[in-house]
Amino acid sequence: MTAYNREKYIAAAMESVLASDYDNLELIVTDDRSSDRTLEIAKGFAKRDPRVKVFLNEKNLSDYPNRNQAASHATGKYLKYVDADDFIYPWGLSLLVNMMERFPDAGFGLCSLEQDEARPFPFQLSPAEAYAYHFQGPGLFHKAPLSSIIRTSAFREVGGFAQVRWVGDYEMWHRLGRRYPIVLMPQGIVWYRVHGEQESIQQWKYNSVYEAVKLKFLLAEDCPLDKAAVSSILQRTKATLRRDILAGMVRMNGRRVKDAISRLKIYKNV
Repeated sequence: MTAYNREKYIAAAMESVLASDYDNLELIVTDDRSSDRTLEIAKGFAKRDPRVKVFLNEKNLSDYPNRNQAASHATGKYLKYVDADDFIYPWGLSLLVNMMERFPDAGFGLCSLEQDEARPFPFQLSPAEAYAYHFQGPGLFHKAPLSSIIRTSAFREVGGFAQVRWVGDYEMWHRLGRRYPIVLMPQGIVWYRVHGEQESIQQWKYNSVYEAVKLKFLLAEDCPLDKAAVSSILQRTKATLRRDILAGMVRMNGRRVKDAISRLKIYKNV
């Protein structure tokens, strides 16, 4: 659990983890130099429950470096992120662990997914299948860290989260997904709080960064998809962005037009 100025929410988040019916856990909190009572509240939990370990960073690291910092203290087989303003249901950890244990080759799993029309969860996808599911199917790599469970050995093997602002999780799933099988899991395990202090509220501001990450992994030599599939995805993406530009012009939505143009420019040499 990474934390920065979350005094309004962190107690509920920590309580949700400690109420888990799966008790073989350690709750690691890394405070990123909060200026409010976040650290004090977390330390209060540590005094009452030996499963809680609280660390204060020497300096402010920001989101993804702090996630790596938290993981560096972990001793368990799996990593499960629950942000300081989010919530995990009491049955959440046991479900996640049990589903991962059914697929020992998997490097990670993602939950909170819409029902798959062909088969029930959980099921495992190979790297090629995972990329196809994301780029040619209902989507997969857009999930936040709250919806993930990661095998600690796989996390460390790929070097943790990249220091890419805003999209480090999206980048990480591409990187893990091209190397390890992934387990797809259902909804009803975690709860994502929506409030005005989140950067994701203004997600449109970094759509171009998402597009750049997408292009990077599609064009990589070790992309699990064949060249024909990659070409089809790129052409479809460009066509969609051109339609977005026209739709924005018709509706006189300047922000939509500007966003689509900036994203389309990323594909100018492809």
